[in-house]
Amino acid sequence: MKIGFHTDAFNSAFFNFDKCLEWAQRNGVHYIECGLIDGVSWIQGLGYFPHVALYEDPVLLRRKMEAHGVQFSQVDAAYPMSNKDAPMRGVPYVIKAIQWAAQVGCPCVDTTDGLHAPQGLTDEEAMDQMRRGYEQILEIAEAHRITVNIEPHGYFTTKPEFMGRMLDFCKSPYLRLNMDTGNTYIAGQDPVAFLKRFLDRVSHVHIKDVSESLAASVRGKQAGIAISHCALGDGVNAENIKQCLVLLRDHGYQGVLSMECEGQAGPMIERSLAWLRQTLAELNIPLTG
Repeated sequence: MKIGFHTDAFNSAFFNFDKCLEWAQRNGVHYIECGLIDGVSWIQGLGYFPHVALYEDPVLLRRKMEAHGVQFSQVDAAYPMSNKDAPMRGVPYVIKAIQWAAQVGCPCVDTTDGLHAPQGLTDEEAMDQMRRGYEQILEIAEAHRITVNIEPHGYFTTKPEFMGRMLDFCKSPYLRLNMDTGNTYIAGQDPVAFLKRFLDRVSHVHIKDVSESLAASVRGKQAGIAISHCALGDGVNAENIKQCLVLLRDHGYQGVLSMECEGQAGPMIERSLAWLRQTLAELNIPLTG
């Protein structure tokens, strides 16, 4: 397996993407994941945001990343596909992200639904809207050979019955699952059971722990975590993460494990990295990058 991280870890540190590359190189991490900005953002333009704008030339960015020994495992285009405005905003955003990802050398684009039931739509109306959206998206994804992942992060995707239907929207090998250990847990699911149900569909994994205090206050009451303020191994989800890693190992998963936690400008995510490396060694899971 391979270790990576989401640049969300450095949102509060006001790192820019270049500083994230420097952190990755310094810590021997070769895979990175970031959000995509469709347009101009003042905070990103001033260098205070660790995500990438789609106006940046993807080939030049790829060369910069290669100089740091880093490549994308996935880019995040997770505008809620269940929102009523998703046909107007979400679908074009994801399509543009796919085209950009193909040029930057990134294999996967992450997508999801909204945190809450969409206003003005029944569940079935929202599911039908998402099905039509993913059909359009997958036509482009197949042309560019980019995998579109669905992440459990919202009202629909953290419920296994809905996730199963969504993964079958298109009979395409390019529609797959981004497993998230923290979002499934905070939504009240068993992450191990969730992963086991969709093990054949996994192409990318978010490794996220959950603090005891957060679990006590909101587990089963919200669908996802914006960013976990808990180092891997320090929370109540650590044993579930280990069991998920065993499942992935035994299934032959060789993809990226992308760490998601608040970095505190380095110390917390570095503790997470040490814990993950040690845990993989204890589970006899070799690192390939």
